[in-house]
Amino acid sequence: MGRILAIDFGRKRTGIAVTDPLQIVANGLTTVATHTLIDFLQSYVKSEPVELIVVGLPKQLNGQPSESTKWLEPFLNRLRKVMPDMPVVMYDERFTSTLAHRAMIDGGMKKMDRRNKEVVDSIAAAIILNDYLQSRR
Repeated sequence: MGRILAIDFGRKRTGIAVTDPLQIVANGLTTVATHTLIDFLQSYVKSEPVELIVVGLPKQLNGQPSESTKWLEPFLNRLRKVMPDMPVVMYDERFTSTLAHRAMIDGGMKKMDRRNKEVVDSIAAAIILNDYLQSRR
């Protein structure tokens, strides 16, 4: 059984989270510059067994695609071209950044540390992945 990798896509940087090999627990892995994302994914998949990629789908409160979707679609097209055998699932990412900030506060993280957007992106990816895992159960 391979890991599941989740992506919280952003124009400048992208949060990455992965499960353990048994797909029980999701943890934030890292944040990468979006322009290096495909290279990162190819490298990671070579070093770790990944069976599925979950990509956060940006939506507005009313369920319509958000403006960010126009940036995500070219990435998805390239990902499917570069990794044609890798299954990719889209998963609603509404409120993940808000939940990430709440988790940081609840975890006692200092205000200055909470301003680090890279940490927020990584936690948001972990939230997307946890939500996805729960939806499968």
